[in-house]
Amino acid sequence: MRDLLITFLILGSLPLIIWRPYIGILVWSWISYMNPHRQAWGFAYDMPFAQIVAITLMIALVVNPQKLRLPWNGTIAIWLLFLAWMGLTTMVAIHPSWAMTQFTTVVKIQLVTFLTLLLINTQERIQQLIWVIVVSIGFYSFKGGIFTLMTGGAFRVYGPAGSNISENNALALATLIVVPLMVYLYQIHSRNKWMRYGLGSAIFFSVISAIGSQSRGALIALLAVGVFFWWRSQSKIITGIGAVFLAGVILMVMPESWSERMNSITNYQEDASAMGRIHAWQYSMAIANDRLTGGGFNSWSADTYAIYAPQSQLRVVAHSIYFSVIADHGWPGFVMFASILFLTWRRLSRLHSAGDPPGDEFRPALLARMLQVSMVAYLSGGMFLSLSYFDLPWHIIAIAVLLSELYDPRQPAVSRRRPGDPQEP
Repeated sequence: MRDLLITFLILGSLPLIIWRPYIGILVWSWISYMNPHRQAWGFAYDMPFAQIVAITLMIALVVNPQKLRLPWNGTIAIWLLFLAWMGLTTMVAIHPSWAMTQFTTVVKIQLVTFLTLLLINTQERIQQLIWVIVVSIGFYSFKGGIFTLMTGGAFRVYGPAGSNISENNALALATLIVVPLMVYLYQIHSRNKWMRYGLGSAIFFSVISAIGSQSRGALIALLAVGVFFWWRSQSKIITGIGAVFLAGVILMVMPESWSERMNSITNYQEDASAMGRIHAWQYSMAIANDRLTGGGFNSWSADTYAIYAPQSQLRVVAHSIYFSVIADHGWPGFVMFASILFLTWRRLSRLHSAGDPPGDEFRPALLARMLQVSMVAYLSGGMFLSLSYFDLPWHIIAIAVLLSELYDPRQPAVSRRRPGDPQEP
């Protein structure tokens, strides 16, 4: 029954995508983040729904010619340069065939992200995309929070099998990236009682889910987000008391195994996994120092470890958004990656400083602030996860660019629709 329902929903959306191509971005995002077919047990489980939607979206763009314009600024320029550099590092990679496999996956993700920049070009569409992301990942974090409370935190929380967030660490980080978006939706729908209750519950259970994942990276991300919230809060005393209370509740509720795992952060010398990551980081810098283009995607092998990290007994990937880029694309690639993140942060800071336009329920300044909180979660938790090419942070960057295009504080008159955008029929 689940197989039929999921198949009906996805295939039923295809005519809508042909009619309105931007719906293809929403459907693709739903499939990419929620992986609804992984909730089935029959023929739908391995169906290439994302590919079907992407092909339909391409057809829709052909049969519905529109005057689309890619936003052009420093962020986009460096972003495109970074993609070109990825192509170069793939051609000269240590293991070219392995690198090409990963490069193909990354290009597919980046293609849809750039189509997002072209098609999600109004505030209503941005809002819809945020809802899709929140509901898709919130489905697992909400369930995970309930599961954690019911089991006393004795088990880890995992995402859908075969997805980018299947691992407990990845789901926890994705959850903490999405929680600020939940807060944004809660704020703009605060007058609606049911929205307030629903989103408030989602925020609470999502935080519990991140804690219940038993991810050390998630704990660091949660602390970073908490400090950032406190720093930007106008009621620092109340916020601080609330944070201390929450920490006390966590310590009392979570089992001893959770505390022992979190304490291993400070005793990393005795943790084989932690030492393996440190050696992987040393490997990343060594290969970047030796090769201008790095090792290319998927360079992690016994022969390369023997050259660049012979002291390591474990051969693991970087488990860090920073060191994975350094190993994959060398120092030039890392500079581009860091520049994209920095320019996005600066763009959001300008939007937040400009404030919300009076009478505008969309509240771009609030959204800019919450996107920054999402970035704090990604930048801190990402130190311990190889999610450099995961869709979600790139969608956050895309939303930041689109928001800046619609509400550029440097423009004398703010427009909510960019010149050249397609008009609704």
